[in-house]
Amino acid sequence: MEVVRSSVVAAPREQVWARVVTAAGVAHEFGPVLTMRFPAALEGRSIADVPLGRPLGRAWIRLAGLLPVEFDDLVIVELEEPRFFCERSSLGSCRVWEHHRALEELPGGSTRVTDTLRAEPRALLPGPVVRAVVGALFSHRHRRLARAFGPAA
Repeated sequence: MEVVRSSVVAAPREQVWARVVTAAGVAHEFGPVLTMRFPAALEGRSIADVPLGRPLGRAWIRLAGLLPVEFDDLVIVELEEPRFFCERSSLGSCRVWEHHRALEELPGGSTRVTDTLRAEPRALLPGPVVRAVVGALFSHRHRRLARAFGPAA
């Protein structure tokens, strides 16, 4: 299964990068209905500061900040600041989860953010259901990210 979402935000790549690699930036993208609690290994750090290829712990995604609906056993496998990062982990719903986020510098000081998500759903959830949920979640995240910086010209 693969889902791709891309949008242009009105901010330079370095500014967008500084936001999207932090817990606060991710939390804003998930909000206001969902929250993501990063593992202790990321407390006070960004994903740009962690060792590559090593498990960082379990991040919980919660509905209304209370009800756990998903978990992500985080592993950052590639990172080139401020161009991209790649997470290859497992989720409660997916045996394999790969999230590649690329930031492309555009003329005029804007940035194209592209998320490519590849997953192997576990047997409990049909692929089309996972694809629909992931697609809706990342469309929401892109709207929130664009809103944080304002629309690109």
